[in-house]
Amino acid sequence: MTIRFVRVDLKRQVDESYDVIVGEDLFPMIASDLIGNRDKVALITDSNVWPLHGKKLLEVLVDSGLQADKFVLEAGEENKTRQNWEAVIDEMIDKRYGRDTTIVALGGGMVGDMAGWIGGVLNRGVPVIQVPTTLLAQADSAVGGKAGYNTRHGKNLIGVFKQPIRVYSDVSTLGTLSPREFRQGLAETVKHGVIADSSFFQYLEGSTSQILDRSPEHIAFLSMENARIKAEVVMKDPHEKGLRKILNYGHTPGHAIEKASGFNLMHGEAVSIGMMIEGRLSWYLGEGFSQESLIRQEKLLERFGLPTKVPNNITDDQILGFAEVDKKNVGGKTRYALPFVIGIMYSFNGQYTTPVDEKIVRQVLTESR
Repeated sequence: MTIRFVRVDLKRQVDESYDVIVGEDLFPMIASDLIGNRDKVALITDSNVWPLHGKKLLEVLVDSGLQADKFVLEAGEENKTRQNWEAVIDEMIDKRYGRDTTIVALGGGMVGDMAGWIGGVLNRGVPVIQVPTTLLAQADSAVGGKAGYNTRHGKNLIGVFKQPIRVYSDVSTLGTLSPREFRQGLAETVKHGVIADSSFFQYLEGSTSQILDRSPEHIAFLSMENARIKAEVVMKDPHEKGLRKILNYGHTPGHAIEKASGFNLMHGEAVSIGMMIEGRLSWYLGEGFSQESLIRQEKLLERFGLPTKVPNNITDDQILGFAEVDKKNVGGKTRYALPFVIGIMYSFNGQYTTPVDEKIVRQVLTESR
């Protein structure tokens, strides 16, 4: 029998560009930008953000003539689960939210991740607008299009790339953050300085008191610079084939520590510890990161009130076990992102992560306590 075939030619270019808008009191702008959009608006938020900002945004949306409903997740990273996103989707479908839906994600990283995932799978994809309300989300998770949820094996092991159509970083929402919540967001800010911009790192060193005092001018600058650095990396590597892996600095051990703590450590706190581990790995391996750079990083993190030591109640085996199922691993080997100098990450022939012998990792974990 003659073999025949039909070619499905899907070569195409997709423009997923979007604006990140930084300012104060942006809720009226969000509603105004949506007016004329025939879609229903699904406001996805969590139980903490809803009374602080969700009620106000929903009221602004409805008063502008938009058809909008709220969908509230239980707050907390431990609730970023399959069961909870399924419950939201079921509620949306019950309320006849289909392809004519625009999702507005109002909250921190957990809300942004879950809403992005829902936007990626509901009816095979609907538009998503990110409205991050934490410094951590404004610095990192709201930009770049990563979305997903956690499993019992680890963080963010199931997900999609779902770029938002717009990001509104409303710095006025940061005023309701607790000191601890605010400080954890500074971990991703310090990370951006280490991985890509030594001048930004120096700025952070010279402005710690103003930042901790939440000076509006300094906070707006942080939001803009974080978005700029993240965007420059994402534009070059939207699907994490190479360069984008530098954004994972501190995250392989950090995610493992966060999980091992039962999420008692916040994401930024765990990433802070993870940055010290990977920075120390780089110094130990002689990959360029000097003792002076390691000390500068540690001092800056500590000045921002962030932890830099592995908690004694978390074992090396727990960290290594959770790190073994990290989504960035290749060939069953845990891979680490290592700094070369402050402002530049080590390339490893364009891969930007590398496996490290377990004996060395264990020694570094011991020195990180």
